[in-house]
Amino acid sequence: MNAGSVLSTWSPSCERWPIWSTAPRNTSIAQVNYDVIKEENLRDDLKYYFMSPCEKYRARGQIPWKLAVQILKIIMITTQLILFGLNNQLVVSYKEENTMALKNLFLKGYGGVDEDDYCVAVYTQHDVYESLFYVLDQYSQLDRLSTGPISYAEDEDGRLLPLVVCKEYYKRGTVKPSEEAYDIDAELETVCMSHDPKTANLWRTQNSSFFELDFYRLVNLKMTFQLKGINLQTVRSRELPDCYSFYVTITFDNQCHSGKVKLFLDTDAQNKHTLTLSVPAQKNTHYLLLFDGFVILVCLTSAVLCTRSIVLAVKLLQRFSRFFHENYNRKVCEDDQREFLNGWYLLVILSDLLAIVGSILKMEIQAKSLTSYDVCSIFLGTSTLLVWVGVIRYLGYFQKYNVLILTMRAAFPKVLRFCCCAGMIYLGYTFCGWIVLGPYHEKFEGLSRVAECLFSLVNGDDMFTTFAQLKDKNTLVWLFSRTYLYSFISLFIYMVLSLFIALITDAYETIKNYQRDGFPLTDLQKFLREQKDFPVVEETDVHVQQSLFCCCQRYDEIKFNLYVHTQQSPERLQLTGFVRFCHYEDILAAL
Repeated sequence: MNAGSVLSTWSPSCERWPIWSTAPRNTSIAQVNYDVIKEENLRDDLKYYFMSPCEKYRARGQIPWKLAVQILKIIMITTQLILFGLNNQLVVSYKEENTMALKNLFLKGYGGVDEDDYCVAVYTQHDVYESLFYVLDQYSQLDRLSTGPISYAEDEDGRLLPLVVCKEYYKRGTVKPSEEAYDIDAELETVCMSHDPKTANLWRTQNSSFFELDFYRLVNLKMTFQLKGINLQTVRSRELPDCYSFYVTITFDNQCHSGKVKLFLDTDAQNKHTLTLSVPAQKNTHYLLLFDGFVILVCLTSAVLCTRSIVLAVKLLQRFSRFFHENYNRKVCEDDQREFLNGWYLLVILSDLLAIVGSILKMEIQAKSLTSYDVCSIFLGTSTLLVWVGVIRYLGYFQKYNVLILTMRAAFPKVLRFCCCAGMIYLGYTFCGWIVLGPYHEKFEGLSRVAECLFSLVNGDDMFTTFAQLKDKNTLVWLFSRTYLYSFISLFIYMVLSLFIALITDAYETIKNYQRDGFPLTDLQKFLREQKDFPVVEETDVHVQQSLFCCCQRYDEIKFNLYVHTQQSPERLQLTGFVRFCHYEDILAAL
């Protein structure tokens, strides 16, 4: 019997059809229709949520505002970073060049390059006195020597701030090296004196007793003074110049008492408010402030859109979890839950917050209210890094560009566990190298330097230099160093590094196989593809007494597939949309 014969012979009053109760049947049919519409709406919402921006535009004509905002944000934040970076380079170069100029001005015999961690070393008492008085003489005639806009600092009353000299020495003591005898009181005393910069050259006559140094008691001698300077580089770009206070400290270090006195010159440059400003120099400042304000507005828009997407994802997850629990009596797996909780949105929101804070700091710096260039550069640099990393999310919609993301996601847990084990070995080598080779090798003098040296060895850098720089005066340490270095290089390059690469390669091959043969389908993906092979705890079948007909009709955007069984077996009506009709009247009404 075909569908045409069924439709031609059927009438509502035909007594060969079973008579069922009308009210319960209508109620059950209405409930079933509601469930189908609810399920299809959920499926449509899920499909739309997981679409790419282009697919969403083709599906509903919705403009991808989030993508447009991200592209605009990348351009603006990168431009902002470049502008601030160029300005920051001027600031850093000004500080470094001033420090170099001060070293050449105040350190006698300075050759332009620091020796290890100190500037100059002297070995005789005469050289110590010469270096000390050289600083005083140079400081007293600074206005005639310096070629830059730098001068003495003044207090609030307009008086020049003094130069202070402090010497730290053992309180009491006598030393007789020939008799191998000493009597030292380990308590330290500090004696200081200060004088006006203009008369600093008179100290050697007015305070001669202060400069009579007992070198076996002297620990160190410090000279501190303050200078003022103006950075005029920004004037050319019509921006406000920066004023600086340089806190200079010159140290004669004799703590080792080895006959070698080390001289250090340290400067702490602090940005101060510029009191006298030129009006034309503020022209570009207003434009930069407006640009930074627009960057903040774009970042706020991006953060709001991403927050909205996260809220929508949480609601969809709740709907999907409730549907699975009601229809299949099971929970949504963790992999499917992670599909809803998109980490890229959190990354974008974090980058937006960092960019907003960095932009506010930059605006304060432009207005000369703050001087935290380094803090601002950290915020802006980190936000730019995260913004560019976030672009990978949109490349991930294309299969050929998605390999890096999938490989990193698959390999990360294994790599993390592997690094924990390898890190224990690495720390062991770090501590061992520091305690044994530290006194004999400059690359092993500190824990951080040891870690950096070993990391460079893993990458094959400076191998010969590391071997050659070890002092071979101690034969035992020299033999140990060879065993130490050869074992570390062999273990980490040929084993640890190879296994590390193998883990990533294995994850990459797995992803390639999945891309070729297909990824395993989760419950979420099966639901989106309208598959029904996940287990169901309870299933209700509807049987009728007569044969039905095959039809495929779209009603209310829901697709029904009806299958016919003959009268020789109980008829069963199966619908792929999870809707079951109980009577032909309902079928015809739907058609």
